[in-house]
Amino acid sequence: MDNKKKPIIQVTNLTKKFKEFVAVDDISFEVKRGEIFAFLGPNGAGKSTTIKMLTTLIRQNSGKILVNGFDTQKNQDDVRKSFGIVFQDPSLDTELTAYENMDFHATLYKVSKNDKKKKILELLEFIGLDDRKDDLVKTFSGGMKRRLEIARGLIHEPRILFLDEPTLGLDTQTRHFLWKHLNDIKKSNDMTVFMTTHYLEEAEQIADKIAIIDRGKIIAYGSVKEIISETKTKTLEDAYLKLTGENIRKDSASSSDMMRQVVRNR
Repeated sequence: MDNKKKPIIQVTNLTKKFKEFVAVDDISFEVKRGEIFAFLGPNGAGKSTTIKMLTTLIRQNSGKILVNGFDTQKNQDDVRKSFGIVFQDPSLDTELTAYENMDFHATLYKVSKNDKKKKILELLEFIGLDDRKDDLVKTFSGGMKRRLEIARGLIHEPRILFLDEPTLGLDTQTRHFLWKHLNDIKKSNDMTVFMTTHYLEEAEQIADKIAIIDRGKIIAYGSVKEIISETKTKTLEDAYLKLTGENIRKDSASSSDMMRQVVRNR
């Protein structure tokens, strides 16, 4: 099989339970190398739990995950070296400069000392923050912080970049800037992007493949055109609403609360 066509993420019969609560229920999917893959679903659907298993933060009850050819339970270090991640919640040290945040992360991932400075400066220029490299992050806008988090996630040249709601709260111009530049680096480095977003028009425009998860099960999987065709709708948003329902979820918050409570009581 052509290496470019081989899946870089393979999920088979994945299940995660918190006592009696089934957060992820026997799901299977693949992500090809070089794809932008959108993982969509309502709050409490199982997105975050799945990403935590893919990135070795929690272990599954059953099923198998291969990331860049490595088993997430048997080869955790190799899996972690294979990806970068930008969390939904801010994770920068605001008392450090942009350069210092990058330098700390590069050291953490054991980037060569000979290459580290060059890579940091290239990435800061890439995201348009080279002129602010010596400024404290606490002086940055939300969009600037997001750009810095993405640059930080790229410092060790990962094969996969996980983005959890990367453009949440950003203005249209910043969102456009981020996706344009991520597309550029994806093409030049053959990098895979695994993203979650609630901006469905964003996913429709940029994603090569989409999976929609609801109540722990994958209810749609394919390209935007395939999902729209199968649901006999006109847009991804229409398809999403048809599949997940138009009513506001009364149980979306309680599902997350239940998981947190179960973890606390362990």
